[in-house]
Amino acid sequence: GLKWKYIDFERRLILVRESIVLKEDEDLKTEGSMRDIQMSQVVFDALRQQQSMTSRVSEYVFCNSTGHPVDNQNFLNRVWAPLLRHLGYAHRRAYQTRHTAATLWLASGEAPEWIARQLGHTSTEMLFRVYSRYVPNLTRQDGSAMERLLARQLGSMHAVRAAVPAQRLVAGAGASSRAVAQPTVDQQHSAQNAKPTSKPSAVVHTFPSRRREPSNAQAPP
Repeated sequence: GLKWKYIDFERRLILVRESIVLKEDEDLKTEGSMRDIQMSQVVFDALRQQQSMTSRVSEYVFCNSTGHPVDNQNFLNRVWAPLLRHLGYAHRRAYQTRHTAATLWLASGEAPEWIARQLGHTSTEMLFRVYSRYVPNLTRQDGSAMERLLARQLGSMHAVRAAVPAQRLVAGAGASSRAVAQPTVDQQHSAQNAKPTSKPSAVVHTFPSRRREPSNAQAPP
């Protein structure tokens, strides 16, 4: 009984406002049943394709050749049951697709509050009471998820600790080479401000004296 006026492609919402009872449109019985269902990308694409086929001939999203809503029993007998046989699945009610969606949402880690709103539940109590028993076989709720989380965290810590000594070694080698090549600013400042502890001793240069001969000296005989 879904109508095109309740499909909001812009906001990607399916507005649940009416139902069909005995082939007659009726308002929903409770306010909790009225809800907005978010479209996944797969649903969005499928409805766009369906829009091109039925939106011009009927107000209903899924209709028969005359534009009237699809008869539920006719759909089950002529479409649903043959499809299950073709796929090799055991027969099941079409309503079970609702359970399948809820179970897969839980297994994929979607927020329980969001799932409850999608299903029309007013709280998560019904969600966990009905579907929680299916989750362990799909998500392996045996502690392995926590182990994987801890392994990732501890692995990251070990990688960081292993990288730090190497970085320090490289940094230390670079600092040593700079220290040998050039004194630090503190060392230069200390050298400039240092006061001499004693006066430098005077350097006296001595040269041998030259003996001068008298000018009136006579040469020896």
